Amino acid sequence: MNMHFEGSSNVMLLFDFWDVRGPAGMVLSVFVVLLLTVIYELLKVWKITIGKQKQSFITHPSAPVSFSPEPSCFAPAMKRQEGSSALTNSPSEISLAATENTAVTTDTTAAAKTSWLLHCLQTAIHILQVTLGYMLMLCVMSYNVWIFLGVIMGSVLGYFLAFPLLNHI
Repeated sequence: MNMHFEGSSNVMLLFDFWDVRGPAGMVLSVFVVLLLTVIYELLKVWKITIGKQKQSFITHPSAPVSFSPEPSCFAPAMKRQEGSSALTNSPSEISLAATENTAVTTDTTAAAKTSWLLHCLQTAIHILQVTLGYMLMLCVMSYNVWIFLGVIMGSVLGYFLAFPLLNHI
């Protein structure tokens, strides 16, 4: 195995079946490596996006609706009504408290479940990213100039395409 870069069109990449012989195979292999590197950059952005979504669930859980026995916006209308009819038209504090606690429990459970699912998705994306990163590193370690340039150009293209998407999140 050579320990210096060479520009040959004969190289074995990653597996025995990926044995490149000739210029056409090298062009196809460089294109595949370029696409894998673009996918690697897209996975980085996707993982960051999932992390931001997960963080928003943690820092901004659904706020429960708080009820007061006499809302200020309806206070003038209630004062105009007679005593007994105003009480029959307004819900009691006990029924509101039970509804509020149920809503809080449901929102908390749903937020926790969503946060957990987002964490699992982020972990799976991380596994893919690390695996793909090591595969690309091994491609570069073939010491072929064309494969190396394919990885570099794929990284540039992937960064150029993917990272502006972070501004829209």
